[in-house]
Amino acid sequence: MLSGGSDGVIALYDLENLSRKPYYTCKVLCSVGRSHPDVHKFSVETVQWYPHDTGMFTSSSFDKTLKIWDTNTLQPADVFHFEGNVYCHHMSPVATKHCLIAVGTKSPKVQLCDLKSGSCSHILQGHRQEILAVCWSPRHEYILATGSADSRVKLWDVRRATGCLTTLDQHNGEKSKASSEAGNPEENCSVRSFSPSTFALQPNRAGGQQELNLYGCSSLFAALFAEVNYGKVCNESRKGLKSSVSYGCNPEFVFVPCSSTIAVYTVFTGELISMLRGHYNTVNCCAFQTNFQ
Repeated sequence: MLSGGSDGVIALYDLENLSRKPYYTCKVLCSVGRSHPDVHKFSVETVQWYPHDTGMFTSSSFDKTLKIWDTNTLQPADVFHFEGNVYCHHMSPVATKHCLIAVGTKSPKVQLCDLKSGSCSHILQGHRQEILAVCWSPRHEYILATGSADSRVKLWDVRRATGCLTTLDQHNGEKSKASSEAGNPEENCSVRSFSPSTFALQPNRAGGQQELNLYGCSSLFAALFAEVNYGKVCNESRKGLKSSVSYGCNPEFVFVPCSSTIAVYTVFTGELISMLRGHYNTVNCCAFQTNFQ
């Protein structure tokens, strides 16, 4: 398991439970510590394994960089520099014809970095404020979803010159459009995260209140057919949160960090099933282990 901290440190853990006890402590195999010459200077916002093997992983940080790491040597193989803070990045888990990393920064432009060429190949324009969430489709390698502080989710086909396929908003209608044009801060929200399996999104409202919504895509071009509003959860931080969706459960669940707890909802009804308690401070992310449900 990869982990990135607010101190810039990256750690790799071995999750295997050799003791077979129900509770155990995972060992740190190695880390990019504060004494490492290439450690991130500020907080690490996103870490991700290369989707096809564990020989490489990526990390992005508020120090305005995205780094490509060789796992065996713990040395950076490449570094991408940006003009503003990097909030998030994502590599497609299914891509076979491209090696693009989508990057969200303080700029309203979505950056696409090409691992093969080592350069930012092109940008996607359409958002009005910083990009706080990016996520490639788990089924179509050229389809990308992005979420911004402008309260919009956009779906892109990176092969197209125009790029943007459709735009989703909180209300998906005239109410949201009117409130956006009026500049009402109570109606505008920042999209903070996606859950890849369903493109669930959690916009963050002003004042630390947040709503979680589910959108479904009936085709490649994302015709909106359903929306579920899960109500308000708490996110007082400016940073994004990483939610997670179950796979293979009946019913399916969505897990959402909410202050020091994790809220558990049913995906298709929005019913609050449980609040997982145990942390003593803010929860930033969670992941669902499909092998053990």
